[in-house]
Amino acid sequence: MRIVFMGTPDYAVGALEAIVEAGYQVAAVVTQPDKPKGRGKDKHAPEVQMPPVKQCALKYGIPVFQPVKVKAPEAVEELRRYEADIFVVAAFGQILSEEILNMPRLGSINIHASLLPKYRGAAPIQGAILNGESETGITIMQMDKGIDTGDMLMKCTVPISEKDTGESLHDKLCEAGAKLITEALPLIENGKLIPEKQNEEEATYVTVLKKSQGHIDWTKEASVIDRLIRGLNPWPSAYTYYDNKTLKIWEAEPKEQEEKAVQAGTVTKVEKDAFYVKAGNGELKVTQVQLEGKKRMSVKDFLLGYALKPGTILGR
Repeated sequence: MRIVFMGTPDYAVGALEAIVEAGYQVAAVVTQPDKPKGRGKDKHAPEVQMPPVKQCALKYGIPVFQPVKVKAPEAVEELRRYEADIFVVAAFGQILSEEILNMPRLGSINIHASLLPKYRGAAPIQGAILNGESETGITIMQMDKGIDTGDMLMKCTVPISEKDTGESLHDKLCEAGAKLITEALPLIENGKLIPEKQNEEEATYVTVLKKSQGHIDWTKEASVIDRLIRGLNPWPSAYTYYDNKTLKIWEAEPKEQEEKAVQAGTVTKVEKDAFYVKAGNGELKVTQVQLEGKKRMSVKDFLLGYALKPGTILGR
């Protein structure tokens, strides 16, 4: 089976490595263009950052194609020249046309990081945590012109713990996707998988994450704020304001609390290694933060430099 692999971020690397290690012929890797690295971009000799999938492809000596627009006529012709039996896609980052999807003999399949039809779209990993799901998973699906609407071929379930962050769940799903795709490919090649239609009534969507989503609303329940902090870790991160500066909260734990007649967002208690903040229901025990312009640090270290007192109100 001759494969063209399309993917860009870390999430796709595990699958590519698994496919190569399983002995499949990867004719080419298609990924997003390199980007200038860092904020101080030298216009004369900019340092570039290669997508993680490109770095992986180069390690294995696989040809890399980086179209700015994959649907451009010249890009389509380049894809045709690879004469692939199947396109395997994992978080590529560009929408493929029907012409591209139908190009290979076995079509195009996607390694999607949710149990479809739930959490279609760009942020399924974070969405599952934000909504308090106890499990998510990987769906290998036949791609069509819709956004994650194609027929399902295989699934596996991945549990979500009460401590999982966007990063830790990403890593679990990356590993699960790598295992599932290598199980699916021989079955697809031999026509042994029966496509299953998605139930549109059960479909949910998650859009691209924005930094503004991380703004903590202290009137929400402590458990909801906890999921926001975990789900948006490492990006775009959850934040509030302290002394007119952005204060990112990286680690916290929801706690039940006897209702106190104080405003939501009020610091109710300060210990040597944590502080507590009143939420709409319950409170949040905060143990790791990052003040604007500073490094990420434990609350114990933060309190060495800042005299946070009970009664302080966080936010604006």
